[in-house]
Amino acid sequence: MPLSLIPSRLFARYQEVTPELLRGAGVTLLLSDLDFTLAPKSVRRPDPALRAWIAELKAAGIQVMIVSNNRSGARVTEFCADLGIPYQGHAGKPSTRGLEAAMARAGTDRAHTAMLGDKLLTDVLAANRAGVPALMVEPLGGAVTLWQKVLHALQAPFKAVCRRRERKRK
Repeated sequence: MPLSLIPSRLFARYQEVTPELLRGAGVTLLLSDLDFTLAPKSVRRPDPALRAWIAELKAAGIQVMIVSNNRSGARVTEFCADLGIPYQGHAGKPSTRGLEAAMARAGTDRAHTAMLGDKLLTDVLAANRAGVPALMVEPLGGAVTLWQKVLHALQAPFKAVCRRRERKRK
């Protein structure tokens, strides 16, 4: 279980994670964080852009499942019901247990799974520890609180390493 905080790939927003990109990597299950990854935490319902993106992934044969650390499942339950996708709650990221439970529920393995998120210390670390590609996006709604701004700044060096690796691959 690697303890790396370096994402596999960086994206400005979730829409850049296309079905073609995922299928090309052999991914049939996309696990995703919800808050600040797919919608700002204050947003209660999915917007049309998110609905279209999920529909595009489903049409390409890619399952999507939310893996959330939320203490209360009410918002996540409603949000996922609106999208018609399942979720794995109380994931405990950066523990791998939520990701492993989600893969088991979906009937797939690490080789066909990727994790999408906005935070190094939860989403990226959990993905790396679970042995799945860690796809990182910039937080939707941006860093608002002082703590979020500090965390965002602390992520910069790790994201820079990812960018250098991406340039070398090209």
